[in-house]
Amino acid sequence: MKTLRIFLITVLCLLALAVGVFLIRGSSQQIMPPIEVDSFDGEKAYQHVLYQDELGPRIPGSEAHEKSVDYLSETLTESNWQVSLQGFSQNNVDFQNVVAHRQGSDKWYIVAAHFDSRQFADRDPDKSKRDQPVPGANDGASGVAVLLELARIFPVDYPYSISLVFFDAEDQGGINGQPWIMGSTYYADSLSAYPDAMLLLDMVGDENLNFLYEKNSDMVLRESIWDAAASLGYADTFIPQTGYSILDDHVPFLNLGIPAVDIIDFDYEYWHTTQDTPDHVTPASLEKVGHVVYTWLMMQKESQ
Repeated sequence: MKTLRIFLITVLCLLALAVGVFLIRGSSQQIMPPIEVDSFDGEKAYQHVLYQDELGPRIPGSEAHEKSVDYLSETLTESNWQVSLQGFSQNNVDFQNVVAHRQGSDKWYIVAAHFDSRQFADRDPDKSKRDQPVPGANDGASGVAVLLELARIFPVDYPYSISLVFFDAEDQGGINGQPWIMGSTYYADSLSAYPDAMLLLDMVGDENLNFLYEKNSDMVLRESIWDAAASLGYADTFIPQTGYSILDDHVPFLNLGIPAVDIIDFDYEYWHTTQDTPDHVTPASLEKVGHVVYTWLMMQKESQ
């Protein structure tokens, strides 16, 4: 009897151990550890929006534009990025792309935004204001703000090369005979090697944020970014439905066969108006976009 009792106890212990191992294995297969979002701070990003707004409209050739270039260069250098200026001219006006780079191995990713603001608010509902400049809090400053905060928190040991590119002269099309997307066109045409992917952030701080698939964007790339957003619980903001076809700073890269995506909320009612001001931009929106971009970049590392 005693022997039978010992045998039964032993069997029950072995069964319990087997069940425990099964549960542990099952849970490890079902629950993947999240990629750390690090310390991207929407409030810090928002301060960059406010500073750019305080400078005034960043119209090429203006003092505010010049100060913006200085601000970008200084802030990026303080965050331990190698900074260079890429100058070019159009119609006797001088422009400058600002490029921050960290050299790694193998792959190369570009995250970009434009920093200029439009000279004329030609979509303002008040026709008397259409000759005034656009403040550019969302259309310009928001993308810049996300990039600057990414620059602050991005790990220096990231294995691949990464560039944060701030394009000039994106938003001056149709003014004095100027084309659109001048800075990105010049930058792309100057490339001697091609990046593996280019992510563009444009109008990403809207208080009512919704991102649809931009039609021109690389299908595989945009789906992978929207999937990353969904994994963070942002499927209600990054909506996997096709939206507009937009001529933006990603197009020159697409024309070279480089996978590129435009992350843009084009349903922004203050676009190219005098009401594109910081009160229509929120830290929460900036932080959400920063989390998605950071997570996607970390996923590229984890997938290798």
